[in-house]
Amino acid sequence: MKHCPNCGKQNNDTARFCDECGNAFAEAEALTTREPTSRAASSPGFRASSVTSVGIPPIVEANGAEEEERVESPVPAHPSGLHSMLIIERGGGQNSEFPLSNEESQIGRWDADNGIFPDVDLDAFDADAKVSRRHARVIFRNGSHMVEDLGSTNGTFVNRGRRLLPGSPQVLTDGDEIIVGKTFLRFRVKTDSPK
Repeated sequence: MKHCPNCGKQNNDTARFCDECGNAFAEAEALTTREPTSRAASSPGFRASSVTSVGIPPIVEANGAEEEERVESPVPAHPSGLHSMLIIERGGGQNSEFPLSNEESQIGRWDADNGIFPDVDLDAFDADAKVSRRHARVIFRNGSHMVEDLGSTNGTFVNRGRRLLPGSPQVLTDGDEIIVGKTFLRFRVKTDSPK
């Protein structure tokens, strides 16, 4: 059995994420992360990060060789820190907005007894409890947005495609639809530049 360092729950030896809290085990993180090889985004209102990227393809020059990693000065962050938002389009709480300003924003349902306090708390809007306590997360790194399922019971879907595999982030673009449980969310990227 594998012991979760975050909550203490015992998990199967093959588990990549904790069944109780959704914490990624070190070997799962090692399998899904790699050093960034792509340029940081240069769009106004966004900031670059030195954190490793997940699933972003390297830039390939005309001769076919991969470009070396570049260290670029960060683009100034939007004064509010806001980089994107999720808006409920279908389900309880239609048109409710959830601004995202962290590099990782958890989606789930509040559970004070177990110390679960997601950034996007859908507890009040999920009468049927179809959203897991730790359902998914939106990741913002190197100017790219991704969504990752955290081993949820009812799955996470982007643009009504296949169910996301836990630990396999999918790149998001402005206007993408994210379905968690019975809640339909619209992903919007913050595009206005700081003055």
